[in-house]
Amino acid sequence: MEKIMIPKFIDEPPTVLLWSVDEIAPIAVGLVMGMFLGRALIFTALGFAVTHVYRRYADRSQDGFLCHLLYWHGFCFRETRTVVNPFMRDWY
Repeated sequence: MEKIMIPKFIDEPPTVLLWSVDEIAPIAVGLVMGMFLGRALIFTALGFAVTHVYRRYADRSQDGFLCHLLYWHGFCFRETRTVVNPFMRDWY
């Protein structure tokens, strides 16, 4: 019988080495853009700086704030349901 890995928490984000995926994404994007532009070290360092700022902000905020921030600025990546404005007086 094969062993099955069970996660410790249900909503635990996927990780790569020591970081969660949303923390390592700026580093990877910086590395790839740096390789295209010929400045891999500079863009990777910029990716580490963005990750550091993100981690400091994420530690003070609640879980899933990045999705809420992206939704607030109009970057919705999935279909959402809408609710009618309860303060509307005229119903057409």
